[in-house]
Amino acid sequence: MQLFADRADAGAQLAERLRDARDPVILALPRGGVAVAVPIARRLDAELEVLVTRKIGYPPTPELGVGAIAEGGEPVFDLPLLSRLGLTPESVADVVEHERRELVRRVRAYRGDRPLPLIEGREVIVADDGLATGGTARAALRAVATAKPARVTLAVPVGAVATVRSMREEADEVVVLRTPTDFRAVGQWYERFNQLSDADVLHLLGRD
Repeated sequence: MQLFADRADAGAQLAERLRDARDPVILALPRGGVAVAVPIARRLDAELEVLVTRKIGYPPTPELGVGAIAEGGEPVFDLPLLSRLGLTPESVADVVEHERRELVRRVRAYRGDRPLPLIEGREVIVADDGLATGGTARAALRAVATAKPARVTLAVPVGAVATVRSMREEADEVVVLRTPTDFRAVGQWYERFNQLSDADVLHLLGRD
């Protein structure tokens, strides 16, 4: 299966699949989703903004996500995983509070005092650079749903088969270019998959 050259290449390919969208708002999940979303917004001549999300990590091993939170929404937990770990949502309340504070910091860093665009009654495209477990995308989609958009599309270049299937319950449409059966990590499907900084995000948004 052919690799994407980088996130911009992936976004340009996604844009061709999304070209029939009607005056959409593009909400990019930072950081990697912003690099994917920029060529989509350019191709569709659409408004682009970030929708900040944060993973809720398992306290002994924070890299393991047990949930996620998006601005404007409530925490969304992987309840079967929490159960297997002997945890409840209440037992990770301190982690949730920490991630809420970090979410506020990042919103200010990316947007200052500007609110999210008004999305009620509009078509919304939520963009990210890939779907592994889908925790942050699920939190983002549920947060967006509370604002009553007319239609929500999740657009990603690549995703795990089971995760993509589960996301179809969260969005009106899921547009994904690759669903490899041997998916292990998002980055393996890109030739260049550099980590992005907050400064990179601001540069992509033209806010540096």
